[in-house]
Amino acid sequence: MSNLRVLYVTSEILPFLEITRAANFVRQLPQGLQAKGVEVRILMPRFGCINERKNRLHEVVRLSGINITVGDEEKPLTIKVASIPNARLQVYFLDNDDYFERKFALTDDKNKFYNDNDERAIFFCKGALETIKKLGWSPDIIHCHDWMTSLIPLYLKTTYKNDPVFKTSKAVFSINNSEFKHKFNKNIIQKAKMRDVTDEMLTLFQTGDFNGFVKIGIEYADAICLADKALTESVKSLLKSFTKKKKLGFMEEDRAVESYFNFYNEILLS
Repeated sequence: MSNLRVLYVTSEILPFLEITRAANFVRQLPQGLQAKGVEVRILMPRFGCINERKNRLHEVVRLSGINITVGDEEKPLTIKVASIPNARLQVYFLDNDDYFERKFALTDDKNKFYNDNDERAIFFCKGALETIKKLGWSPDIIHCHDWMTSLIPLYLKTTYKNDPVFKTSKAVFSINNSEFKHKFNKNIIQKAKMRDVTDEMLTLFQTGDFNGFVKIGIEYADAICLADKALTESVKSLLKSFTKKKKLGFMEEDRAVESYFNFYNEILLS
């Protein structure tokens, strides 16, 4: 049996929300690893399209009440939890009325990308790390899925590098086919700032687009994974700049559990 502790941070997971095929991957992998003795935690945003009553979400009062800074503003963070049916897995949902109390996840009813998705992502990344701190649970691996989680590896290497909870944590960043065309405002760097994070560290992020999010995730992660078999040409081109990064290619479902289990352990030994 394993003593490995893995935190999954994702914007989607079945049965609560499916935006891309990654939702099923993030659902199956933790359960498979848990069967091998891995201790698992899962975090995601509580998007408004996730029905609280139907999915039996309830607030975790002892974890709620943190304020998260995004630019010049502080936003209260509420934590809710629900169990995945037919599995011994719980999902912690990060909630905030300003960012997540709307009927859709990333686009509105006309399929327009929300202008504040950058702030929502920054809030989620900062909130995820603060939630784990409050849990007092030290993950060996923090597996960040897709662009919305991409700032977590940077924050681990800077603001949280000496925090006892994260001192030995390694970050894995998964890349998915979730490209968007929207470009965010230039003040995105100021919104993303935290203690010990300099403007220079955020250079890759200043384009304010999908590539910027993915590049910052790859740059500061200890390893990367490909979450889709057929990546777009744009994403393939982006990856060419990071050929020396430790990488796990796309894994079919029947090979994923064993492959990721071994990959995580390799990262911890490297």
